[in-house]
Amino acid sequence: MTKKIVAIWAEDENRLIGVNDRLPWRLPKELKHFKETTMGQALLMGRVTFDGMKRRILPGRETLILTRDKNFRADGVTIVHDVEQVLDWFKTHDKTLYIVGGASIYETFLPYCDAIVKTTVHGEFEGDTYFPDLDLKAFKKVSESFNEKDDKNAYDFTITVFENKNTGRKECKEVFLVCSRLYWQLSVFCVLSQHLKKRYGLAVLYF
Repeated sequence: MTKKIVAIWAEDENRLIGVNDRLPWRLPKELKHFKETTMGQALLMGRVTFDGMKRRILPGRETLILTRDKNFRADGVTIVHDVEQVLDWFKTHDKTLYIVGGASIYETFLPYCDAIVKTTVHGEFEGDTYFPDLDLKAFKKVSESFNEKDDKNAYDFTITVFENKNTGRKECKEVFLVCSRLYWQLSVFCVLSQHLKKRYGLAVLYF
């Protein structure tokens, strides 16, 4: 699977995402979706979000904490101080990086995202943190799944996946460059083998 940078979050119908540094609702099925989606990959969050989780590290995922505080320390996480450090980490690790909050982190990294996974909880709640009103024109909807409420999940919710319109073009360009390099190497090999055969009577085996 090609690694990506993906923003993932849950919001209500008014874009509310938090209250007192926690979720405004309890939806075990949605939490299971988050766990299954991010397991084995990496999470990026701000220090405030991390503190709101009481610095609890989610198992099975590598955690990056973005903070301007050069003296910040925490066990079991990778600490980064700016966008460049995050992107450098992403380039050198074979994991999808999920952006998980807070609001300013989403806003900062949306231009770098290949995809978005958004849960809309069908209800209105009280809270203090809202998802920023971002322009998503660069993304197209690729899937949507409705989840009906039940005895364990008090609210309906919909999971929508968006893909950056430029991601497919970027991947095609990368494939084209790889194929071009392979074609050039094969061409050089064929010319060299013909030269050796003519000059020294050597037969070159092709595998």
